[in-house]
Amino acid sequence: MQIVISEFMDESAVAQLQQQHDVMYDPTLVDDMPRLLQLAQTADALIVRNRTQVRDELLAELARCKVVGRLGVGLDNIDVPACEARGMKVVPATGANALAVAEYVIGTAMVLLRGVYLSSDRVASGQWPRAALSNGREISGTCLGLVGFGGIGRLTARLAQGLGMTVIAHDPMLASDSPVWSETGVRCASLDHLIASADVISLHVPLTPGTANMLSAERIGQMKPGAVVINTSRGGIADEAAVAAALREGRLGGAAFDVFEPEPLAAGNPWEGCKNAILTPHVAGVTAESNVRVSTLIAAEVARILKA
Repeated sequence: MQIVISEFMDESAVAQLQQQHDVMYDPTLVDDMPRLLQLAQTADALIVRNRTQVRDELLAELARCKVVGRLGVGLDNIDVPACEARGMKVVPATGANALAVAEYVIGTAMVLLRGVYLSSDRVASGQWPRAALSNGREISGTCLGLVGFGGIGRLTARLAQGLGMTVIAHDPMLASDSPVWSETGVRCASLDHLIASADVISLHVPLTPGTANMLSAERIGQMKPGAVVINTSRGGIADEAAVAAALREGRLGGAAFDVFEPEPLAAGNPWEGCKNAILTPHVAGVTAESNVRVSTLIAAEVARILKA
């Protein structure tokens, strides 16, 4: 069986697959579409991250493919119905990177609320902005609002509660009387109430027609003064220009964005020169440990499906 891996994967997981299969592993394949299309013609399995678009032209070449392994959880780069119609199974690494994302949310929230950790250049240059940086906020006692309350949201809630945060969440897929609310100690809230009440808002929903621009300019205007917004879900769910404008105007206290529309950011994007913003290149779920977990899980699932 031939397995094509078009983006980076833990080397030990690749070696595990190589013991039983012919593996073409090249993390630069995602940027070489002609070669990827050629290799796809004889692929029995394809393993991707979030950049490889498994649709249209690429999908047409996957005539032999039985399974598409996703090194992550978001599936917006994969035409899942079209894959399933062709008899291909799509396997995400559900849960394997949840801790990495949850820690990113809590870590960036603490940095942005305290407001002192981005001053190293000034201190190193001899400045001493002690008075200006003495009004930072502690995370304990603040309210975390989670938009989406799946596995990552629930783990984030548990970490936040351990630090003394109150947690509320909005998830239209969960009934207000679902036992998950009492089991987690998280209060179910409407989206409007969450937006108006939370000191930290973190997005944990997939990008769908129903969630596109969910955090609109209007809703950003309804957030508490000094609130922090964090997006580790997908670009397009939040109005980035409106968030950046609110930061510049001092209405929001900070923003941490790991996902954007488009990726990478183009010149002249609204974030340029924006203070109190932490911008990272779609790596919230990628740590040394989570890469091993994600890669090992997908390698095992792909091998199992090929053997069946």
